[in-house]
Amino acid sequence: MRIIAAMSGGVDSAVAAARAVEAGHDVTGIHLALSRNPASYRTGARGCCTIEDSNDARRAADVIGIPFYVWDLSDRFHEDVVEDFMDEYAAGRTPNPCLRCNEKIKFAAVLDRALALGFDAVATGHYAQLRTGDDGLIELHRAVDHGKDQSYVLGVLDQQQLAHSLFPLGDTGKPLVREEAARRGLLVADKPDSHDICFVADGDNAGWLRDKLGDRNPNTGGDIVDAASGEVLGQHEGTVAYTIGQRRGLRIGRPAPDGRPRFVLDIEPVSGTVTVGPREGLQVDRITGIRPRWCGTVPSLLAGPGVTVQLRAHGAEHRAVVTVEDGGERVAIELLDPAEGIAPGQAAVVYDGSRVVGSATISATARSEALA
Repeated sequence: MRIIAAMSGGVDSAVAAARAVEAGHDVTGIHLALSRNPASYRTGARGCCTIEDSNDARRAADVIGIPFYVWDLSDRFHEDVVEDFMDEYAAGRTPNPCLRCNEKIKFAAVLDRALALGFDAVATGHYAQLRTGDDGLIELHRAVDHGKDQSYVLGVLDQQQLAHSLFPLGDTGKPLVREEAARRGLLVADKPDSHDICFVADGDNAGWLRDKLGDRNPNTGGDIVDAASGEVLGQHEGTVAYTIGQRRGLRIGRPAPDGRPRFVLDIEPVSGTVTVGPREGLQVDRITGIRPRWCGTVPSLLAGPGVTVQLRAHGAEHRAVVTVEDGGERVAIELLDPAEGIAPGQAAVVYDGSRVVGSATISATARSEALA
């Protein structure tokens, strides 16, 4: 096949591209320029999409022996990922920009352009596996290396996107990928993994949001309130600095009467109220999901010992019963294993065994009487 290899400048995408060549495909490497002002992105290895990353990707392509291009998708990235990130936080929700980037950029904008140019598929360095099911559909499964598994952030991909995707690293553990990169003479073999959000230069999400939101910032301060008593415990400088489940940085100034730590239980961006309380107040076992994305056929009910829901990247799996409502447009999730600190805006990814069924954006959470 004719393959576009999306090369981030890291070790995973470089080895994925090399494996695609070794498998006999006609491979062209591309690096995504995602910043309108590349100098504003951090240097070093904490994030991705930096100028250094572009140079590392080009050098890897030279070693592999494939053509290499840089595709400028900065406007699309700003609109679909950065603006979405700001809008979600302004509304009191906690988004996952990496998941949104996979949905809107890497497997929509890039794949659309690749297909228009006559390529057959896009290969990336994500740790996940693709299999053909008994019904002939392409299934997305967890990687062999569960510690590096990235199927959660790929749970937004639909059947058409999966049918034109390749994940060459899904059957290999990360240490072996680094060893292979060294054998192939790739200089990124020992490059640290990327962390944090690539467009937040110093890792200070709250400071970045306060600076960028401007007039869209719903508040610049408000009360920190105790969930049980309603007492005002302190003041804050904006709800964008908080997320559900947060413990540190509350700056309340005095301990709870029982001496136990407090956690953020609720965020109300219009009034600017941040509600805090004990850890057990974080427990939920009911989730409503909107804007679902299905990897294959839309299910109606998912139940049984193999059905689980993952609520964070690299988070725990929770046994669940998932009911699909409104013709596949909404999901109701009953968690048989309660979860803590789940915030609206996060993704709930549904699994049947190792297979990803689909995902939805969390719009609301609740506690049943059993947890009350």
